[in-house]
Amino acid sequence: MACRPSGSGSYTMVIIPLKTSFHSLDALRFYLWVKRLKDLEKEKDALWSGLEILEKAHVWYLQQLEENRARQDSIDRNSGFGSCQEGAAEARACLLRSRIQRVNGSLGSLMSETNVMSSSIPSLPEAVADSDLRWHNSVLTEKVSDKNRQISLLELEKDVLLEQLDDLQAC
Repeated sequence: MACRPSGSGSYTMVIIPLKTSFHSLDALRFYLWVKRLKDLEKEKDALWSGLEILEKAHVWYLQQLEENRARQDSIDRNSGFGSCQEGAAEARACLLRSRIQRVNGSLGSLMSETNVMSSSIPSLPEAVADSDLRWHNSVLTEKVSDKNRQISLLELEKDVLLEQLDDLQAC
């Protein structure tokens, strides 16, 4: 049976305050690093669960093979002629075969899809570079918005000062 490493049942979140701005690239890299670690932990837990199920399935398959051999031996000894009970057993065996084939097909496609999928996923440096650009773009957009607000306030202040100047010159 698969044995999970000790302490694998829970997640630990570590928050380390950064000495830089929240909008810095270091903060983004740290966030992406922690997120990737969390995702890898979840993937590891799913793989361990799958391994445990596969090991139980392995034992079940072996038991089914033994029962199948015993039934074959029984049929050989009884000269191969069936009864009504064997008709029900045959229907059950047909349903079981169908389910086993479906499970086998699913497992086969899972194993082949992981190889196909891994080549289409962008590499980590590409993903980080893309995230860096998106983060940098959002930071720049925020800075531009701040500057536009400042410009608007300065223009309003200029208009008020010009009105005050006009009032002083009129007196």
